[in-house]
Amino acid sequence: MQQPNLTPTANLMLRETASQTAGPYVHIGLALAVAGLPERDEEIWNELAKDNAEGERIEVAGRVIDGNGDLVRDALLEAWQADTNGDYQTAFDLKAPFNSFGRTATTAEGNSEWRFVTVKPGAIARPDGRTMAPHINLTIFARGVNLHLQTRLYFDDEHKANAGCPVLGAIESPARRQTLIARREEGGEGGLPRYRLDIVLQGEGETVFFDF
Repeated sequence: MQQPNLTPTANLMLRETASQTAGPYVHIGLALAVAGLPERDEEIWNELAKDNAEGERIEVAGRVIDGNGDLVRDALLEAWQADTNGDYQTAFDLKAPFNSFGRTATTAEGNSEWRFVTVKPGAIARPDGRTMAPHINLTIFARGVNLHLQTRLYFDDEHKANAGCPVLGAIESPARRQTLIARREEGGEGGLPRYRLDIVLQGEGETVFFDF
């Protein structure tokens, strides 16, 4: 009979491991201010666009809501988006006027909103010649979520672009498409226009999530 310790190491290393929820760890490592810890001198956070960035500077904000209708106050979100010309900036530099990547988090206080300051992205050309409407890709990490969730934020004042977007068009239900459309409103911080989108993790009004 073969002893357990004689099993080839390669066989053990290829076995699938269990998923684990994010818990508080992403905040301790990536959202120091939200976790109540001192911030680093250089931090990737929620300001993707500085005052001198090219394009229309905007604020996007919202909440994360669970299946019971309660606020998720410890979610971490990452954003990845094109610039105003529809190009992704892959070289991250904290001194640059604009970066395509940023992070934010919901909080324990108040209305528990997440928030980004960025520029409104341009439409993005696909290799097949079709054009995707302006959007921001969002990734959500939270307690109880074993695998991070991927979704998109589109803009309600981009009617023509949204109607022709091949990704939005692939969602058959018009009502489901609406879960990805952020509504423009006034009153953003510093007078910026704000686009608001709540992310519903499950249940009634559940946000469309993508399997990328």
